[in-house]
Amino acid sequence: MSGNIYHCQNQQHSLPIFFNLSSDFGSLIGTSGLFLEPQVPDSCVRLLRVYPESNPQRRVRNGLFLSVSLPSEEGKFVVPGHKLYVVEQQRKVHKVNRVRGGNAVNITKHLWAGAIAAMVSRTCVAPLERLKLEYIVRGEKRNILELIKTIAITQGLRGFWKGNLVNILRTAPFKAVNFYAYDTYRKRLLRFSGNEETTNFERFIAGAAAGITATSICFPLDTIRTKLVAPGGEALGGVIGAFQYMVRTEGIFSLYKGLVPSIISMAPSGAVFYGVYDILKSAYLHSPEGIKRIQNLNRQGAELSAFDQLELGPVRTLLYGAISGACAEAATYPFEVLRRKLQMQVQSTKLSTLATFVKIVEQGGIPALYTGLIPSLLQVLPSASISYFVYECMKIVLKVE
Repeated sequence: MSGNIYHCQNQQHSLPIFFNLSSDFGSLIGTSGLFLEPQVPDSCVRLLRVYPESNPQRRVRNGLFLSVSLPSEEGKFVVPGHKLYVVEQQRKVHKVNRVRGGNAVNITKHLWAGAIAAMVSRTCVAPLERLKLEYIVRGEKRNILELIKTIAITQGLRGFWKGNLVNILRTAPFKAVNFYAYDTYRKRLLRFSGNEETTNFERFIAGAAAGITATSICFPLDTIRTKLVAPGGEALGGVIGAFQYMVRTEGIFSLYKGLVPSIISMAPSGAVFYGVYDILKSAYLHSPEGIKRIQNLNRQGAELSAFDQLELGPVRTLLYGAISGACAEAATYPFEVLRRKLQMQVQSTKLSTLATFVKIVEQGGIPALYTGLIPSLLQVLPSASISYFVYECMKIVLKVE
């Protein structure tokens, strides 16, 4: 029998270990291992069996056969505890750490791409967001031109960006979680189904799950912002003051007023927003023009700017983003109105979600559920288009995988 021999000393006993068994003997036994004399003490056997690679013992005639699975280095068997074994184990650990570290970095980049997209888009459309809240929260009845003139005269240009910082603090983490959650859910569903491309149903499911996830995490900031822009909100002293006031007077759960209708609205909103965009994107990329564009991108690659590296191109990215945003807003706007009304209630006159919905319809009819839809669409169209555009660009700049 040929092979390399290592010796394990245990007091008075010398334990021979044979490796690289001949092919004939290896086929007979089925594995390599350790052959122990019957008088070898149990302590030595127990010592060898503590290795996680070891398999159960087997009896071979009068002796004991202990099969052991050993790591290898370039085809050579390595004894646990040997220098080569330690090096091999360290390499495995370093490889796992690199993968985990790379995943953490990629997740961080992904979240930053969504957050920056939200910051840019919300700052650009803050005046339209202010007008929408005037109609929903304050019950404004004047036409939009008269309202713009009033805000400009009474509060100046800065009045159109009132509450924008709080809005960014709310939307930046919301969009970061939302975009990341959608991409993650979509990839998981694709891996689970085994398809080559995500189906429309999987896109809608991933979008709905992403909307629910982001809403549940970021809802308290939205409640605080609504409180600040409501009548008397100026006296609360900013975000921290509003937070302390609500917790002190109504309890911590007051920060989640309207969460249920918000989740109910965000599920279809996320489904429509991401689903419509991906459907439009997929249709273009499978068209002759889209296939030709992808081929050009693969040829030129890093030579192009971030704008030119966009799969849809700048114009289509903006256009498809606007269409998906408008579809999502129109489909779920009544839930938005209901959520804002619930957030404005005080503890003494608080109504249930259903009672609030009935009250809105009784006071203004069905059109009351769409109060402020026009300024909201004017805000959503540029917001969604800019958001998707900046997000896709940031993924290229940050090299998000």
